Amino acid sequence: MTLPGHAGQLNKGPKQRPPASRWRALAWITIAELLAMSVWFSASAVVSALTRQWQLTGSAVIWLTSTVQLGFVGGALLSATLGFADRFRPRMLMGWGAMGAALTTAALLALPHGGWMAFVLRTLTGAFLSIVYPVAVQWVASWFPTQRGLAVGILIGGLTVGSALPHLLVGVPLLQHWQAVLAGSAVLAVISWAIVLWIVPEHPGPFSPPVFRWNRVGAVLHDGPVMWANLGYWGHMWELYAMWAWLPAFLLSSWHVYWRGPTLITLAGSASFAVIGLAGFAGALAGGWAADRYGRTWATIMAMSVSGSMALIIGFTYHARPLLTLVIALIWGFSVIADSAQFSASVTELAPKDLQGSALTLQMAVGFLITIGSINLIGFLAAVISWHYVLMFLAIGPAVGIWAMARLRRLPDALKLAHGRR
Repeated sequence: MTLPGHAGQLNKGPKQRPPASRWRALAWITIAELLAMSVWFSASAVVSALTRQWQLTGSAVIWLTSTVQLGFVGGALLSATLGFADRFRPRMLMGWGAMGAALTTAALLALPHGGWMAFVLRTLTGAFLSIVYPVAVQWVASWFPTQRGLAVGILIGGLTVGSALPHLLVGVPLLQHWQAVLAGSAVLAVISWAIVLWIVPEHPGPFSPPVFRWNRVGAVLHDGPVMWANLGYWGHMWELYAMWAWLPAFLLSSWHVYWRGPTLITLAGSASFAVIGLAGFAGALAGGWAADRYGRTWATIMAMSVSGSMALIIGFTYHARPLLTLVIALIWGFSVIADSAQFSASVTELAPKDLQGSALTLQMAVGFLITIGSINLIGFLAAVISWHYVLMFLAIGPAVGIWAMARLRRLPDALKLAHGRR
């Protein structure tokens, strides 16, 4: 089981000749992933309008994003327990997962005054997405018995662009009403469904993802090297999704002293897309390259050192020069995703084959539950203390992650990572 911010690898098995159409398949799967994941933050991107329209309280605003995370965890655990990846072709899982996410997002348009049903729909959106991205990663990995790190890095880059896409839609003059942004994201997810079902070429070989077993979770918890990699991932996740969720609000509030109205919305939305999507795409590719060249623990420690530093200092640019804020935010967006692929890749190299599925699912489930905590914490703190200091709390995650990966680096098992590059 793999996930956003969490890209695993399948066992390579016997050597096989890479299919000639694999790069075309990667391109289309990445485009489809990008379009489908646009619904993840679609409601968060228009939260100001929804707050007025639905008369949301502060805690309700926070749960617009957190319910997606919760649905993702529940859906991923359910699909892993029932073995969906063994029962259905990846084309069907990813395609209909995208369609389900599109329908639950579009259904929000039928709720002009919000209510509890809106949160149910956001939870279902997360559940449908839980069979989109993990399957996409496993599907791409099956196409790439070699150059797998680069391929998965490209796919993660597509995830970051897709997650940021609603912020770009908000900046389009014709789409500055919340209904148009939600409808636009839903349409993009429907296009993803069509691409997956009818355009992605057929894979010539078998598809065999790692198997999840509840009764193997205890063995995972007693595997020291695997748990250090897990702890590194959990620190990374504390920072990642809370940064993605709250940076747009930080930019809007910070730049409010310089611009107003549609100009502010367009600039903040475009900047959020550039930080999360474009810088994130570059970071995902660079992180994969660095890990293959210099080692997984080295790459993750460097990425978290930079991202944690940006979390600590970006608050000092609040109400300061917008260009300075943007530069620091771009560095943060680049570094916060650069290490994502390496934690689950480490698990596939450290864990015995019979534990890999259970280890990856445990890593994902706990990681996304942690994101709910950090998203809620930042939302609570933003209401009681200044934005100068709020985002500093996200640096706790990278600090824990650096410590965990440094401990892993000193273990003899670290030589199993990235062909001995630790």
